[in-house]
Amino acid sequence: MNTALPLPESAHVSGFHPGSRIWAYVCARPLTQEESSFAQAELDQFARKWTAHDQALKARTEIYLNQIVLLMVDETQAGASGCSIDKSVHFLESLSARLNVDFFERMRFFWLDENGAIQSASRPEFAQRVQEGAVGANTLVLNQLVQNLHELQHKWWLPFQESWHKKLF
Repeated sequence: MNTALPLPESAHVSGFHPGSRIWAYVCARPLTQEESSFAQAELDQFARKWTAHDQALKARTEIYLNQIVLLMVDETQAGASGCSIDKSVHFLESLSARLNVDFFERMRFFWLDENGAIQSASRPEFAQRVQEGAVGANTLVLNQLVQNLHELQHKWWLPFQESWHKKLF
């Protein structure tokens, strides 16, 4: 993998097991700097208090590109349970309402254009870019379906031809 690719800070954090679980939540529009700072502070507070069966979770949060919320839990100390995952979803729903954004935008696509700039589009817009050839087989697309830290480090950016995105078009 090209190490010059823009990886989240979470990909470089030390002290987390490579199998640490990752959840990525995407919103349709970038947050303003003020919104992003507010959201990061709220996320950090949530991570400090996040528990599963009364055990503190070793968690980290990050807002990437002002548009993607990453939650990471190192389950070598305490595993995220269904209830704790529900807590995170409810927290993000509440944060979404306070910021008037939807962090559950499942069909938002990100890619690197020919100049190396990060682009994003809705599914129909992305389909048009694919059809026009602006997104080709080797275009790097962001894989927000990564499930753990190792995948975040090595499969966050994938060529379109190797990604789940291709199956949609």
